[in-house]
Amino acid sequence: MKKAVTYIMVLTVAAALASASCGRSSSGAEKYMPSDTTGTALLTFQSADHDFGKVEAGEKIGCIFTYTNTGDADLVITSASASCGCTVPKYDRKPVPPGGTGTIEVVFDTSGREGLQTKTVVVQSNAENNLVILRIIAEVEKK
Repeated sequence: MKKAVTYIMVLTVAAALASASCGRSSSGAEKYMPSDTTGTALLTFQSADHDFGKVEAGEKIGCIFTYTNTGDADLVITSASASCGCTVPKYDRKPVPPGGTGTIEVVFDTSGREGLQTKTVVVQSNAENNLVILRIIAEVEKK
C-alpha cells in the first residue's frame, strides 16, 4: 500500500511539472542570446536627445535613435521603457555584433498635452553602459 501511494504521488508531481511547462513560449531574452560573450558590448548613440520643436496637440510624432555597438562582444537590448504611456519605444531584440548598428523608434502621442513636454526612454542592455536614457522634447500647441 505504501508503494502505491508513493507511486501515485510521483505520477502526480510529474504530471504537474509537465502541464506547467506546456504552452510556454521562450522569451526574447532566451531566444536571442549573444553568441560572443568573451568581450564587452558598448552602446553608443549618435544622439541621446531629439527636439521636435513646435507641434500641434493631437499629433503622433516619432523619431529614430540610431546606435552602434562600439564594443567587442554582441550587444542585446533587453528593454526600452518610456516615462509615460503617451510615449512608445520599439526596438529590435536581435543581437548586434561589434561594429553593427541598430535603431530604437520612439512615437509620442501629443493628445491631451500642452506646453513644453519632455519624455524619457530608459534603454537597458548587456553593454558595459547597461542603462542609457534617451530624451524627446516637444512644444505642444493647441490647434
